[in-house]
Amino acid sequence: MSGTGSAQTPSERRLQKELMSMISEPPPGMKVDTEAMGNELNHWLVRLQGAEGTLFEGENFMLQFKFGPKYPFDSPEVTFTGENIPLHPHVYSNGHICLSILTDDWSPALSVQAVCLSIISMLSSCKEKKRPPDNAFYVKTCSKNPKKTKWWYHDDSV
Repeated sequence: MSGTGSAQTPSERRLQKELMSMISEPPPGMKVDTEAMGNELNHWLVRLQGAEGTLFEGENFMLQFKFGPKYPFDSPEVTFTGENIPLHPHVYSNGHICLSILTDDWSPALSVQAVCLSIISMLSSCKEKKRPPDNAFYVKTCSKNPKKTKWWYHDDSV
């Protein structure tokens, strides 16, 4: 991975530590795709498998994490990517995720593992596979970076 050695920034040290943790003790049903990452420490791909006994059981998804130079004081940009974007009331068809810990409720105490667990929990509690009601409008008008969206958190039940 890039950024090895004594010249690492605090952000790179934190990412290296979190990466080792995700590789050695990943949350259930998750795996960092280190081959796809190459030497890029600021761009991760995490394979996620739908939890047993949920609407997404047996389905496979890919999460993309992009870390800026201010991580962990600034949240990562997290999106679903690839062929299979979950059909969920808080996930837009472009992969953007409406989840407060990714923006307003971010804390430097959170980690990639905590974000992954929150996303798997969000998927697992889903009662009905459907897109957000404003999906078409949002996808047409949004920024490429979901962190630039001013989300309106109004539904904690899915």
